[in-house]
Amino acid sequence: MASLSLRDSTVIGDYKKPYIVAEVNTSHGGNVESAMAMIDKAKEVGCNCVKFQSWSTNSLYSKSFYEKNPIAKRFVEKYSLSENDLFELARYCRDQNIAFASTPYSRREVDFLVDSCKTPFVKVASMDINNYPYLDYIAKTGAPIVLSTGMSEIGEIQRAVSVIENAGNNNICLLHCVSIYPADISTIHLNNIIGLREEFPQYPIGFSDHTLGIEVATAATALGAAVIEKHFTLDRKKIGMDNQMAVEPEEMALLVQSCHNVYLALGSKDRFVSEEEYEQRKKMRRSIVAVKNLEAGAVISGSDLDVKRPGTGLAPEKIDTLIGKRLLRSIEADTLLLETD
Repeated sequence: MASLSLRDSTVIGDYKKPYIVAEVNTSHGGNVESAMAMIDKAKEVGCNCVKFQSWSTNSLYSKSFYEKNPIAKRFVEKYSLSENDLFELARYCRDQNIAFASTPYSRREVDFLVDSCKTPFVKVASMDINNYPYLDYIAKTGAPIVLSTGMSEIGEIQRAVSVIENAGNNNICLLHCVSIYPADISTIHLNNIIGLREEFPQYPIGFSDHTLGIEVATAATALGAAVIEKHFTLDRKKIGMDNQMAVEPEEMALLVQSCHNVYLALGSKDRFVSEEEYEQRKKMRRSIVAVKNLEAGAVISGSDLDVKRPGTGLAPEKIDTLIGKRLLRSIEADTLLLETD
């Protein structure tokens, strides 16, 4: 199965233990202390990575858009994090032993994350999948790229991957994604994970989850998703972009545990019977028993035999081998026959 080594030496891959990313987005409210509290909680509930957004008023929208939507500019200014903020949060993540990542929206932000924050990967938002010069620029940093595929047709994904590959970068993880916030379960089509894996067998496939609840992320783990990304908040009641669809710490803890449990349950495709199950055979399988009292010297017929628990005697598949054999000793009805009989 495909795998990818991140810059911090973490290896993610299909059907490996899922790499779980807490997507913070704007749930920190533009406050570094709140962001640190979210890092603490993400670490506490077992997430592997906390991911922020690196946008600013200059990198997200155009001047003409802001002129028509002045409230949007105030929103971006309020909820964006400065380079100093992000650098401090990256350092705090290192201290807490959890990975720091962010989604850049400009070349300057890419360079800052790769060179200054030493992020383990660069997350590319779905909106940039057809931004080919930008993809080329990111690819040439050599950093692993985690690429969301929301809103894109398969041909667009193929071209985006080709652009990255042609820039000399084969360190790619694709995330199946539906860019609706929140996304109805009927829109998800989780089998796209399988489809992407068939189309791009050399790259691990993950899932960016915008549904409510944890069921879909858990199901994605059963399909071998290498990465599970889920929006995270400390308080869903607060106003913020996508905050109302994010999971709070208790629910994130359930998501992490559920995904880990599913990973453990998947096990191997090779058939394996454990020692514990071999012991269960003795209790739960059947053995050959006499239907009636049988005297020593009697020739056994099929009507003389039945099978009942426990499985400590002769196995049922041996019935045919006993028919026509002569008993060496008398057998009481409803008791197990032994090989020595």
